[in-house]
Amino acid sequence: MNAEKIFNNLNQIKLSIDEHQREIEKLDQEIGDGDHIFNIQRGIKESLDLKDKLIGQDPDQVLKEIGMKVMTTVGGSSGALFATLLINMSKKYNSELTNQKNIASMFTEGVEAMKKRGKADLGEKTMLDVFIPVSIELQKLSDHEDVKYIAKKIKEVAKNGMLSTEDLIATKGRASYLGERSKGHIDPGARSSQLAIEAICNTIIKT
Repeated sequence: MNAEKIFNNLNQIKLSIDEHQREIEKLDQEIGDGDHIFNIQRGIKESLDLKDKLIGQDPDQVLKEIGMKVMTTVGGSSGALFATLLINMSKKYNSELTNQKNIASMFTEGVEAMKKRGKADLGEKTMLDVFIPVSIELQKLSDHEDVKYIAKKIKEVAKNGMLSTEDLIATKGRASYLGERSKGHIDPGARSSQLAIEAICNTIIKT
């Protein structure tokens, strides 16, 4: 893990999110405010603009700075939650751990902070329905040496988590106002989160 890899992954996320812009926008128009995709794209752009400044910094500093940028530039609850994820991941960075253990520990720390910040948990039709299963799987696989195997498993877990939101009734955010009518729709935050994780996993698988 280093600054260059972080920004390379961020660029891959941008490409995937841009490719699925209309899909995410439609999902959000059905059960949300309709602005989720634009908030996410703004956050990614602002983060990528930090590359020249941060390219030589340690991973924890890079994640912290990106998190702060997301916090100040991205509107809506997704901005605060993604910022919380990144900033708390940075706090858990330990250069003495293996890459797998480091990422598992950092991601779990970030997800736990998101749960507290959003007062949400698994099964409430949010991005946490992707992030929580992924954090659990990362912990299970933290001793595995084959990073491509880990990436394939995480990609699968993220997809299943995203798909699970279709049958859930939203209890958080704007979608919760719809009650039973929120059922039958995939959560846009879960979809964008899954696409981000998938983009990172695909980068690992292809290397």
